[in-house]
Amino acid sequence: MYYDITIKISDNGPGISSSVIHKLGGPFFTTKEDGTGLGLMVSYKIIQDLGGQIKVESYENKGTTFTVKLPMIK
Repeated sequence: MYYDITIKISDNGPGISSSVIHKLGGPFFTTKEDGTGLGLMVSYKIIQDLGGQIKVESYENKGTTFTVKLPMIK
């Protein structure tokens, strides 16, 4: 029997522009001066390899929420 584990991570920061949100998880994409653009890419890959999903909702000047759903077998 399958059950989902859902994890939501939210902040109330500046949000992510809709013009770049589709680039999240892509290799070497970063908005930080000293970032490598690999952290989210690796995270997306691990979640996908586990059969999970990741969803991003973001509103400029209001914040961002990452929702991660992972399957769990009992």
